[in-house]
Amino acid sequence: MGKTFPEIDDKLSQLIERQHMYFVATAPLSGDGLVNLSPKGLDSFRILGPKRVAYADLVGSGAETIAHLRENGRITIMFCTFDGPPKILRLYGQGRAVEPGDEEFDELAALFPTYRSLRSVIVVDCQRIADSCGFAVPKMAFEGDRSQLTDWADRKSDAQIESYKVENNRESLDGLPALRNASTPSPAAS
Repeated sequence: MGKTFPEIDDKLSQLIERQHMYFVATAPLSGDGLVNLSPKGLDSFRILGPKRVAYADLVGSGAETIAHLRENGRITIMFCTFDGPPKILRLYGQGRAVEPGDEEFDELAALFPTYRSLRSVIVVDCQRIADSCGFAVPKMAFEGDRSQLTDWADRKSDAQIESYKVENNRESLDGLPALRNASTPSPAAS
């Protein structure tokens, strides 16, 4: 039987820190809008307090999470154990994207490794923290992180990364505004 928790305690922190992967779900308010579910990995998750977490949001093919958070703030983060005792942990909350140029960005970004593809830090205030059994989650072994995203960013200039964000991350698939601070770089920045 699943339990709810008043906060992220030491035991839940340890469970979170052992996971190499987690999932982020958001949705627009529109009933015919697209629900988004994104897998996340690398060294990208931090517990900021007993009811606050953050993750490094890296450049991707879309910006659904940012757009949905800008519209309504609703977010769920799910961890599930693939080794050891079966467990699923969900953090339900209100989130926001902190982008470069925002007051908190530098302080939050400093909590993570330097990722050239960092486009925001997602901060979540947890409203409900709950677990469930995870009995149907398969056992799998972690072989290592993939390097394709960081390799891609390392091959790009800052101007090329900014151009990619302008072209791909300014709005969601449903046309909702996403990144606020993506701007077309000056030709001299290339």
